[in-house]
Amino acid sequence: MAQPKLFSIIDKAVFDYKLIEDGDNILIGASGGKDSTALIEYFAARKKQNRENFNFACLHVETEIGSPLSKGLLDLFHKWDVEPIIIKVDVLGRLKPGKKMNCWWCSTQRRTELNNYAIEKGFNKIALGHHLDDILETLLMNMINKGELSTMPPRLKYNQYPVTIIRPLCMADEQTIIQHANNAGYICDTCTCNYQDNSGRKKARSKLQDLTQGSPLEKRRIFESLKNIRTEYLP
Repeated sequence: MAQPKLFSIIDKAVFDYKLIEDGDNILIGASGGKDSTALIEYFAARKKQNRENFNFACLHVETEIGSPLSKGLLDLFHKWDVEPIIIKVDVLGRLKPGKKMNCWWCSTQRRTELNNYAIEKGFNKIALGHHLDDILETLLMNMINKGELSTMPPRLKYNQYPVTIIRPLCMADEQTIIQHANNAGYICDTCTCNYQDNSGRKKARSKLQDLTQGSPLEKRRIFESLKNIRTEYLP
């Protein structure tokens, strides 16, 4: 039986950027949303194919302002022979006096726990669920707000930590992931806390839509242009 379209897209990203290699021990950040869930499903399927000698685990960082992983999602993980690791973090308790709670702070605390766990347990890579739209939105935000050409790369080796960040969904547009999740019957959790403020990203998402009209091909071409830079035609 042919594998899902999404898995073929991830396969290309894995091959092009060498995201999964023999001997890897990979920790997946499991938020409970469609993106990380699709990533976990893919890793579980690839592991059974024995294409590389690698191991993986998934870690969910539970906070007091977010929802725990649902029973439906846990049942899916068990179906894929994946036992999620769950740790709890008090993000409000870590907030510095006088500072306002926001998405950035919560995300930073969860990412810190992910990094610390990976280092402590000997994982050499951390897989995150950022997809093509996330990467292009970040590109636009950095261009407009910072005046720099940068975004989230598919593979990033930390200088200060012995781990590498990988983003296997880097070539997959969000709509393809949504379609896959619907076909697979995902029961996904999303953040519903009262501290969300993603106005900057929402504006970038709107600009990306205006640029591409939602076309996966045009989004992919923008992504590919980041590897095809003609410096002689730039300032």
